[in-house]
Amino acid sequence: MRVSHEKKVSQPFLRMNFATLWVRDQERSRRFFVDQLGFHTFVDVPVGGGRWIVVAPPAGIPGLALVVPPQGSAESKRIGQNTGLSFLTENVRAVFEKWSERGVRFTLPPMEPSWGSGQARYALFEDVDGNGFSLLEFDEATRALETERQERTAKLEAERLLAREFEIAKDVQAGLLPREAPSLQTLECAGACVPARHVGGDYYDFLELPPGRAGLVLADIAGKGISGALLMSNLQANLRVQYATLAALKEYFPLALDDFRDLLRSVNRLFHKNVGEGRYATLFLGNYDDRTRRLSYVNCGHPAPVLMRGKDQRTVERLESTSTVIGLFDDIECHVAERQLATDDVLIIYSDGITEAVNADGQEFGEDRLLASAREHHLLPTSLLAEKLVEAVRQFSYPEQADDITLVVARCVA
Repeated sequence: MRVSHEKKVSQPFLRMNFATLWVRDQERSRRFFVDQLGFHTFVDVPVGGGRWIVVAPPAGIPGLALVVPPQGSAESKRIGQNTGLSFLTENVRAVFEKWSERGVRFTLPPMEPSWGSGQARYALFEDVDGNGFSLLEFDEATRALETERQERTAKLEAERLLAREFEIAKDVQAGLLPREAPSLQTLECAGACVPARHVGGDYYDFLELPPGRAGLVLADIAGKGISGALLMSNLQANLRVQYATLAALKEYFPLALDDFRDLLRSVNRLFHKNVGEGRYATLFLGNYDDRTRRLSYVNCGHPAPVLMRGKDQRTVERLESTSTVIGLFDDIECHVAERQLATDDVLIIYSDGITEAVNADGQEFGEDRLLASAREHHLLPTSLLAEKLVEAVRQFSYPEQADDITLVVARCVA
């Protein structure tokens, strides 16, 4: 479910990108900086019959753009001169010794300036074209450099730990999805859920209510990421517990339509109380009777599932909303609707991450493409049909998946 946010920027991002270095041979210069100074190639792309190359020190940008000037130009005459560029390090002598071993020519070994008073050291070196640079160690700047390095290290470690936490959360959320479809004689079911991020706010579920009944659930939390995943887990646990309670009570008694109305109203009240004001979810809950092939359902503000009838799949019915969304209000008006299923009917329950998926031209995937893809693959087993539908959506919206993609496919069989 999409939620728009306005991003306020108090100050535009700004930092030095690169300095231009005039060279005679780009590749030879690139090898010098990479092999002898330990730089990395930050950019190397073809441009107008040539190459655009930027090399950067291990700490990252700003880097040096290696440019071959036209012959006879003013820039070509600057090759082999002092560039005025200086590199900052925490230990000039250590860098001097390492680079000297790699064949770097120093025109001035490390020394202290007369004004340094032991707080500064510098050296001068040249590249393969004789361009001159200085290597500087200055206590105040070195301390700032060390602080920056420690902060960068801490940031990388925090990002690593966060990535690990996301992977764990992803595994946990995947474990909450049903591992197998309900065992029914007349209905074949499958589901799929592909979060837009590591974790998402969509989920589907299969709930068994004996004898010979099963619940088909698909919900979409308003929000993505961690917050959506937490609310999803809350709603899923809430629904499962109350559904299990209903199953225990109704094991030996007839199941009435009002049972589902009361169930959803109870789920809504608890979800509303737990998540706070303004948070909500759309939800579809269908109850299928294996003996009669009848589907009772409540649609709480969810995109209307499509019921494709018969072998040709040309007749399409939409299971529109019968209730308001879950969690937005303390109480909801909840109505139960019914559909009689027949052999070869296919029911597709989906989240709006499918129909609202957008391609590079700004076009939405839409219901028509969903139906066309379903008709193309409708003879496949439901597990493969679900995979084909997800694949169609992801290919349409490549390279960016903006929202969670979730669906349940059910086919009525003989």
